[in-house]
Amino acid sequence: MKPAPSDRPAWPRQRLVAAIAGVTVVATGCTVANSGGGGYDPDTLRIVLSQEPPTLEPCESSLTSTGVVVRSNITEPLVERDPDTGDLEPLLATEWRQTSPTQWTFTLRPDVTFSDGAPFTSEDAAFSIDRAVNSDLQCNVDGYVFGDEELTLQTPDPNTVIVGTSEPDPILPLRISFVEIVPRTTSTVEKVREPIGTGPYAIADWEYGQKLTLSRNPSYWGEAPAFGRAEYQWRSEGSVRAAMVTNDETDIATSLGPEDGAGDLGVPFQNNETTALRMQATEPPLDDFRVRQAINYAVNRAGIVKALFRDLGEPAAQLIPTGVVGYNDDLPIWPHDIERAKALVAEAKADGVPVDTQIRLIGRTAQFPKIAETIEVMQSEFTEIGLNVRIEMMDTAAQLEYQLRPFPANTGPYLLMIMHGNQAGDAAFTLDQYMLSDGPQAAYGTAEFDRKIRAAEELTDKARQDAFAELFAEEPQEIMQMAYLAHMQGILGKSPRIAYTPNSATGDEMRLSAMTPAGTDRTNQS
Repeated sequence: MKPAPSDRPAWPRQRLVAAIAGVTVVATGCTVANSGGGGYDPDTLRIVLSQEPPTLEPCESSLTSTGVVVRSNITEPLVERDPDTGDLEPLLATEWRQTSPTQWTFTLRPDVTFSDGAPFTSEDAAFSIDRAVNSDLQCNVDGYVFGDEELTLQTPDPNTVIVGTSEPDPILPLRISFVEIVPRTTSTVEKVREPIGTGPYAIADWEYGQKLTLSRNPSYWGEAPAFGRAEYQWRSEGSVRAAMVTNDETDIATSLGPEDGAGDLGVPFQNNETTALRMQATEPPLDDFRVRQAINYAVNRAGIVKALFRDLGEPAAQLIPTGVVGYNDDLPIWPHDIERAKALVAEAKADGVPVDTQIRLIGRTAQFPKIAETIEVMQSEFTEIGLNVRIEMMDTAAQLEYQLRPFPANTGPYLLMIMHGNQAGDAAFTLDQYMLSDGPQAAYGTAEFDRKIRAAEELTDKARQDAFAELFAEEPQEIMQMAYLAHMQGILGKSPRIAYTPNSATGDEMRLSAMTPAGTDRTNQS
């Protein structure tokens, strides 16, 4: 599959390297077509995304590009996690309790219907969990949240579902919060692009490649959202999205960068995303530990964060940010040392490692602001230390083929830019996904490190925190499949007519029901 061309203008390499080395920024101008405000329906919430969702399949909602639209808007889980406190709160389940070492019982909210009018019962809850976790659909939520676990499900009455695990699982309700509920009539043999859910909105129209429109769900069980409709568009250029806000062509613009021009309408917020390069460590020359060390030494994390991200982020030493159980605040940032990197590559080459083999450097268009420039800077750094690296920018669908197992065959060595958001607040989700040797998004691991991960996941409280933190300290010494880049911050463009405060979950789950007309008493909305 041919990579999609980047939609971002390429800076000359010399200017990029100079910007990083000198920690200065070279600005570029941008002219936006269709500038100027116009009339709009005040009951329609207008949103512009960086990319069109590849699907709204609920079992793929742990993918940022899908979850930002579907989660808690079209579909809902049994329980949800408060992004500020980390506490689990009731949603379609009103309470839950551990009734045996391997069983959790959920009591469901009565009188809930799906947007098509069908009643929601325990049969739907059990079906949705079974479909997402136990089926052959290869749902992303299955690998990301549940790994190889097979759940047992019982429905003793219409308002009760009992979920069983093979081994005791102290965080099963947290895992269940990732399963979006769908009707039991949903296909189990193929994924659905346009789901039915219990959320405050339903899909009204999807003009593929143009726009997506949601309308208020008249049968919603909870408080009706303030806006009757939500209209999503997508533009790959951050400066275009920012201009749409400043020109009153949209109300919310996601994934903005500090130079995109949103001005006072750009709202900075702390998200939970961490960027990193995943190294395909089974392919030469990346199978040599010294080459992977050299790549880590070559990355100028501080320079990239300062010059390209404008300090909206901080250099990362691990794949989770502060606030997630398992974060290790004692880990040092890998030093930027080009000479040490060159020496390691030369040493590997002298031992017969084929360091001249071309390595693909894969990035996803519009994955985060300044992604193309970041990739170009890294290519320059890797070239400088003696590696042969070629950039490939891809669209979401093409890039995901390299990010999720099963990986394409005969790819050769590649470095993949990933952006991981641990929405759940527990390192088990990160470790299962990226650090287990057969993790759905892992490229490398060992049986011994797998054993350590599984042992840590059985713990609770402080012992769990300490064990996970130790694993993040050991990973660069024992595995080193990552070159961590930065814990990211986001900028959300927001019209003055909208009242909304972004939080750490906004990049993954942007709840339309939390958005209201500015100056309006939410309690009076119907």
